[in-house]
Amino acid sequence: MPGPGSCGQTSRDTEKALPGGVPRAREEARAGGSAPGPCGAVGTTAPLQRMELQDPKMNGALPADALGYRQEREGFLPSHPPAPGRKPIEFMDFEGKTSFGMSVFNLSNAIMGSGILGLAYAMAHTGVLFFLALLLCIAFLSSYSIHLLLTCAGVVGIRAYEQLGQRALGPAGKVVVAAVICLHNVGAMSSYLFIIKSELPLVIGTFLEMDPEGGWFLKGNLLIIIVSVLIILPLALMRHLGYLGYTSGLSLTCMLFFLISVIYKKFQLGCPVGLNETEVESKNPTALPIQGLNRSCEAHMFTVDSQMFYTVPIMAFAFVCHPEVLPIYTELCRPSKHRMQAVANVSIGAMFCMYGLTATFGYLTFYNSVEAEMLHMYSQQDLLILCVRLAVLLAVTLTVPVVLFPIRRALQQLFFPSRDFSWPRHVAIALILLVLVNVLVICVPTIRDIFGVIGSTSAPSLIFILPSIFYLRIVPTEVEPLYSWPKIQALCFGLLGVLFMAISLGFMFANWATGQSPVSGH
Repeated sequence: MPGPGSCGQTSRDTEKALPGGVPRAREEARAGGSAPGPCGAVGTTAPLQRMELQDPKMNGALPADALGYRQEREGFLPSHPPAPGRKPIEFMDFEGKTSFGMSVFNLSNAIMGSGILGLAYAMAHTGVLFFLALLLCIAFLSSYSIHLLLTCAGVVGIRAYEQLGQRALGPAGKVVVAAVICLHNVGAMSSYLFIIKSELPLVIGTFLEMDPEGGWFLKGNLLIIIVSVLIILPLALMRHLGYLGYTSGLSLTCMLFFLISVIYKKFQLGCPVGLNETEVESKNPTALPIQGLNRSCEAHMFTVDSQMFYTVPIMAFAFVCHPEVLPIYTELCRPSKHRMQAVANVSIGAMFCMYGLTATFGYLTFYNSVEAEMLHMYSQQDLLILCVRLAVLLAVTLTVPVVLFPIRRALQQLFFPSRDFSWPRHVAIALILLVLVNVLVICVPTIRDIFGVIGSTSAPSLIFILPSIFYLRIVPTEVEPLYSWPKIQALCFGLLGVLFMAISLGFMFANWATGQSPVSGH
């Protein structure tokens, strides 16, 4: 019988300490050239453990325990036995091929939402300085939220939002996270298709000099089906999210064109006091009423009115991209927490600049007369604005496949956690999702209130509540005690999310009671 310090005990300790168990221990020993010990054990515990801890792909995080490795192997990577003589596949051995720039494009495209069209309206009801200060605070909060997610992913070696939910809250947490991601992203996809349904007939009709109601081929319901089949579906069938970096770059280029056009129209129109662009062109001051216009063309630095309480929650959700963060992290070349945080910071910073400039120049063009959808303020016959509408349509169309990826991944994690990749299942999920969203957009024309409820619950959950819960539950107390400053920060962050949810739902119900319509947007 071997004693406590003998080779038999050492072998058993080694097998327990390594995530792969006995086969992993023997494979590591063969890879490192270790010879079996006198009792048939594989080397000693210290060299093997040191080999595991010094894995360069651990992203500078704590070593993942056996449960983390096993969960990730079963939930994300193929679980079939390795070929003879080959090392078993582990999560930390997986490295994506998407470059830093393409990852920035994808994450920026995920952040960019249709709500950018309403930011000038939000500035009109908050004031220039208050709007920019609030937008900056939200950008910092979003970056901090991503920091919490990446920290949790590094601790347990898991880069899947749903698996983090399971690790933090058990099987119920995995279901809740998957449901929240699906609800939020289905709402975002539907909002994009609603824009296509309402705007594309107008653009095509103007180019063809036809009445949008005149031809059957200009019906919005038919056009969204055509766009879904010819453009969205082929992109949604891509196996890896990184391939969409090129289309994401094109989408961001279209939005940059939109921003440049808004700046140009500001200097072209000057100060249309009491007039919109149509009136300026026709020199007919009586063409349209001038209700609610800021006749002095004076920009307000700070404004408080009833509409502010509708616009602030929408601004707070302007940086929602969290379901896409971990999939993009998984496919990032040379993945590390620092590198992915840099991707997030660059993306958020770029979107902050684009949001701020769009809102500022849109507001300084029309001041208090600006509408919830800013493009409606310009002349419908202006060729530049027509091209801008087309660019915005192209941008939202190319964003839909990026938003679809996290839904498909959540469904696979939920219903097929241990299955290998399958093209039929991959295609079937994309088809079902697109059919569902198309039916929703076609058959439910008053879905905005439902989207409002979904957005008011899922967005704060994804940004504030879930990342803080993950951090509090996953990061060990040995590393960060419960009463340490980082965990207190995470707790306050989660409570802020609960407050945002309560405010959003409260004003949503108030909107229903008064019959008013707040600004919509992702």
